[in-house]
Amino acid sequence: MRSLTEQNIRNSFINCSKGEAKRLAIPRDLDERPWDELDFLGWRDPGAPDRSYLVTERGGELVGVTLRFPSVKRGLLHRSLCSLCLTTHPGSGVSLMTARKAGAAGREGNSVGLYMCTDLACSLYVRGRKTPGSGGRFEETLTQEEQIARTVGNLSAFLDKLYA
Repeated sequence: MRSLTEQNIRNSFINCSKGEAKRLAIPRDLDERPWDELDFLGWRDPGAPDRSYLVTERGGELVGVTLRFPSVKRGLLHRSLCSLCLTTHPGSGVSLMTARKAGAAGREGNSVGLYMCTDLACSLYVRGRKTPGSGGRFEETLTQEEQIARTVGNLSAFLDKLYA
């Protein structure tokens, strides 16, 4: 992924108003992100524990999505699987992230959801740059490049649902 600026990020959102995009919290460490190893930029809102954001490149354009997730804490014995990167996490390491649809459907309250790593670090898990707590990644016969392509494909399928 290419390096992004605050203005790039704010202009990319498809499922919120321009005013909402102007007010949302942008990460302060954009210069320190490992852009070459990211398939998308994802972060949680420090001021709103039930909100997170995701920005990715799609068809040469930036697409930003606001996400909400429940703040329900699960027990450490409960394990969940991220639908994007297929990493398992204990407890609340995976959450159902929901996003309003783009356009009129979203204004009517329609949304779609996907189980995702709560910290939105899927790109780093797939590349082995970050290790999940006591969860893990399945040993696969796919190459790392194929796993990355699968993660990007899963994200693309989710974004397709926002436009449908």
